[in-house]
Amino acid sequence: MTIILFGPPGCGKGTQSALIAEKYKLKHISTGDILRNEIELETDLGLSAKKYVNEGKLVPDDVIIDMLMKAIKTVGAGLNGVLLDGFPRTTAQAEALEQKLASSNKQTNVLIDLIVSEDELITRMLLRGEMTGRVDDSLETIKKRLQVYTELTLPVKLFYQAQNKYVSIYGQGDITTIFGEICSEIDKHTKN
Repeated sequence: MTIILFGPPGCGKGTQSALIAEKYKLKHISTGDILRNEIELETDLGLSAKKYVNEGKLVPDDVIIDMLMKAIKTVGAGLNGVLLDGFPRTTAQAEALEQKLASSNKQTNVLIDLIVSEDELITRMLLRGEMTGRVDDSLETIKKRLQVYTELTLPVKLFYQAQNKYVSIYGQGDITTIFGEICSEIDKHTKN
């Protein structure tokens, strides 16, 4: 099973991913977490990615795709697949992901898009920045990240809509209610 949780920065992907991964026994793969870890460890990948992240830009596709496929290949016994959080972010990444999955006789089951208003996104990320000290949660960087999302990432939904694998869910409100709606869609798209 391959589930993609999609949406702009601050829409709640991290919160919902943890719940989904536990319920469906999926390996949660967050490109953001992987990148932040590489940056913190100051690996070559991390140092290369740091300049893009701090400027609110996307890390180059080849770096992300190689890192992601390595993580997918490490799915252990007892798990039913992967939950991708924060990837793909461009149509080119979506196409590359589907090609790599197909070469392993796998495919994406569904992309779930969490819809949240821009004002709510900004409020959430500013609060997160205050609580965690994340440098990419300043107002200027948030606005840049949302602009990049709109320009580059939003077309990904069209890619998955064309395959009848796209679902949107309103991502504001009670976490449990949103989770229930997500589970309903996962169940619909993973039944054999």
